Amino acid sequence: MDPNHNHIPAAVRRIHLIAVCGTAMGALACMLKDLGYEVTGSDQKVYPPMSRFLADRGIPVMDGFRAENLAPGIDLVVVGNAVPRTNPEAVACARLGLPYCSMPQAINRFVANGKRTLMVTGTHGKTTTSALLAWVLQTAGRDPSFVIGGILKDFDSNYRLGRGGEIVIEGDEYDTAFFDKGPKFLHYHPAVTVLTSVEFDHADIYRDLEHVKSAFRGLVAGLGRDSVLVACDEDATIDAVIAGAPARVQRYGSESGSDWRLGRTGVNPPWTTFDVLKGGLPFETFRTRMIGRHNLYNALSVVAVAHRLGIPAAAAAEALETFQGIKRRQEIRGEKRGILVMDDFAHHPTAVRETIAAVRAAYPGRRLVAVFEPRTNSSMRKVFQPVYPRSFDGADRICIRQPSMLEKVPEAERFSAEALVAELQRQGRDAAFFADTDGIIASIAATARTGDVVLIMSNGGFDNIHERLLAAL
Repeated sequence: MDPNHNHIPAAVRRIHLIAVCGTAMGALACMLKDLGYEVTGSDQKVYPPMSRFLADRGIPVMDGFRAENLAPGIDLVVVGNAVPRTNPEAVACARLGLPYCSMPQAINRFVANGKRTLMVTGTHGKTTTSALLAWVLQTAGRDPSFVIGGILKDFDSNYRLGRGGEIVIEGDEYDTAFFDKGPKFLHYHPAVTVLTSVEFDHADIYRDLEHVKSAFRGLVAGLGRDSVLVACDEDATIDAVIAGAPARVQRYGSESGSDWRLGRTGVNPPWTTFDVLKGGLPFETFRTRMIGRHNLYNALSVVAVAHRLGIPAAAAAEALETFQGIKRRQEIRGEKRGILVMDDFAHHPTAVRETIAAVRAAYPGRRLVAVFEPRTNSSMRKVFQPVYPRSFDGADRICIRQPSMLEKVPEAERFSAEALVAELQRQGRDAAFFADTDGIIASIAATARTGDVVLIMSNGGFDNIHERLLAAL
């Protein structure tokens, strides 16, 4: 498939999405429905909340992939990136000669067309930064559209069709579809791009850091000369990635020569206050409920983009103060007997380390219990085995669960939760291995005490551990 949309018919009325229950695909389905198209979808193991989310919006979803799901009259098929070439509906689509495209191509054609695209990319911080940028635009009265990989509490949604001229897109480096193995972010044409970080991740599709860097170099090389690239100065790898960028580059972080710099910071829970310097001169003082230095950098990048868009600093300050955050990012799920249970999406070693450091700073003097489920394609591989032990330095007690889908990884490449715990114990840390979630819940319920903060980190549902633990407490 070529990236120019000429395979998408000029006239489209009925659209079918294969693997519609993914977060981004579900958002796209709803946006297409809101735009007036007739939308259907299919997926395997259709269950709440996404099944209910789509049903509430009048989108029929077929449970299971079958050729007959491609009913007569479909004008376009959107193929999710998890769909293999052998999928019965993908096979039928080719046999019937139906026009098809990937999710990013559909977003470009139907949603982003005619709008100014603001794209946030990077290994870490994409969802938070995208969400904050969308909220700044909304607070400033710009009525933005967005497609973001998490549920924004301020909108209770991960998508929005606004009447304004901007769309915020979370630019993903993961591959696009079985017929297009390039990163999703290569499909967009951003006026402004934020680059937060570049680290090795997605070990199922990238060989090593150099392979990841090559993907980001491809992104940077394709940026327009009239576009702006806002790049973090805290990541040395970024320097190599953006060398020779055709776009106008602005740097943000803490280096003295950067365009946007973090000044003095102060923590007085629930607020973190921080000064911003522009070109080395005082720009504005902001405050936010977000915790952790990594989130201050995320906020700093948004301040830079907002200024570029002509949004007054006062509007950005109001948005930062009122921003409620994203579900599953340092989200407090409840408190029982003075024991706080927090949910976070962290899984990469850097994200685990920064999240623990942020929570430690936000709750000084309280015992921090870190619970971790390695579940992603990268965290279940031994590539990060030597790195994970240092990620838990800020925790007082550490509970590591056996990965639940380890059989997906070739045996020789598998991460060992037992080995991680053994190394932590060798360092004198209070760490324990658990074969299942039941064991973690029973252990914490028996040993937790008033004042504890239980930080649960996983990119999955983790067997509903949050609610079950609160009930057990």
